Amino acid sequence: MQTRILDGARVADEIKAELKTELEGLRACGITPGLAAVLVGENPASQIYVRNKVKTCLDLGLRSESLEMPTSVSQRELVTAIQGLNARDDIDGILVQLPLPSHIDTNEVLRSVDPSKDVDGFHPENVGRLAIGNPRLAPCTPMGIMELLRREGIELKGARAVVVGRSNIVGKPMAFLLLHQHATVTICHSRTRDLPGVCREADILVAAIGRPAFITGDFIRPGAVVIDVGMNRLQDLEQIARIFGPDSPKLETARKRGSALVGDVHPVEALGVAGALTPVPGGVGPLTIAHLLKNTVVACRLRREMGAGTTTGTGDVR
Repeated sequence: MQTRILDGARVADEIKAELKTELEGLRACGITPGLAAVLVGENPASQIYVRNKVKTCLDLGLRSESLEMPTSVSQRELVTAIQGLNARDDIDGILVQLPLPSHIDTNEVLRSVDPSKDVDGFHPENVGRLAIGNPRLAPCTPMGIMELLRREGIELKGARAVVVGRSNIVGKPMAFLLLHQHATVTICHSRTRDLPGVCREADILVAAIGRPAFITGDFIRPGAVVIDVGMNRLQDLEQIARIFGPDSPKLETARKRGSALVGDVHPVEALGVAGALTPVPGGVGPLTIAHLLKNTVVACRLRREMGAGTTTGTGDVR
């Protein structure tokens, strides 16, 4: 079987091109949406991620800034800083880069973000709206996946969907979004009995478990659509060779760079079994960034009672 590769980077570029046109219209009205990223500590991966978000915003024409705070920041200081962003009319979206230091109560911090500016979709109010099928701002990765499925013409109505992973960031909101588009959804996790067997029932399989190459070929029903959310950076050359093969160009690249990026789906075993597959990198990652920008524009419009613009609904819940 020939596996179709779902090009998330291409779809992300389409989304950003549409947003660029919408932003030109907003600027003609004297409005430039603003995004603030809150970064605590000096985690190198988080710093790179925030810098990339800010750069992408600027390239597209959004106004963006980062608020960087030391690891030693107190809970009260962090919440006060976020409340300051809540009060600013020139800031339409706020994201708090996770993970936060262990002495910070992450849930309290996320609750402190104004729900109308919560472009990550993590505030309990936005989670509740998503659950009942009336979303305002939903998590970026699941929304990006839904847009990919829509634009690739993958039928969701009546499809059997299995989501592996039950996180609040991906697994649970992904399940809600699929359910609202009339898929029949199963959420799996570490205690699911006969996990490979349950996964093989899926027409659409979403892997978001955070374990490199965990979803092997025997988890996949032939012809299924497989969405790989995982982003696992491996440095063990023997492990990389086991996954990609001893003669793979990936192994040679890993020797030069010191690491290789691997998803949650086995990249070799899935080929020829899955009907369609998102690659890592170039699959889900670019869609997450694109929908962060989209959520910022949506938040800007909704805060100004201009309608949601390019946002799409999630269907009824009957």
